[in-house]
Amino acid sequence: MACGKLEIDILNSIWKLTSNNDGKDISIQDVVDDLASNGTERAYTTIKTVMDRLTTKSILVRYKVGKKFFYSAALDKDEMASESIKEVAEQFFNSDYADLIRFVENKFDLIK
Repeated sequence: MACGKLEIDILNSIWKLTSNNDGKDISIQDVVDDLASNGTERAYTTIKTVMDRLTTKSILVRYKVGKKFFYSAALDKDEMASESIKEVAEQFFNSDYADLIRFVENKFDLIK
């Protein structure tokens, strides 16, 4: 479930917009506007393409209301982070979470 920088930015935007307005339908334009307000200026078509890719990956869910499409995240932020950590543990540490934790502690000097 690896995601690129813009994909993560879009997901963070959707999670933020959803948490601010429970039940609000999130459109591509909503995401474009939110990203712009945070300093990420991207064309509508670029955001649409990336959101369509996230839908294909089953990370976003697309649904139609009237004639307009809206999106929601298939997983919340905690679930996505857990899945990502699990994937890193499997790929680099043979699913040994203790090794992953030791790596993080040593790499980032978390042990004082």
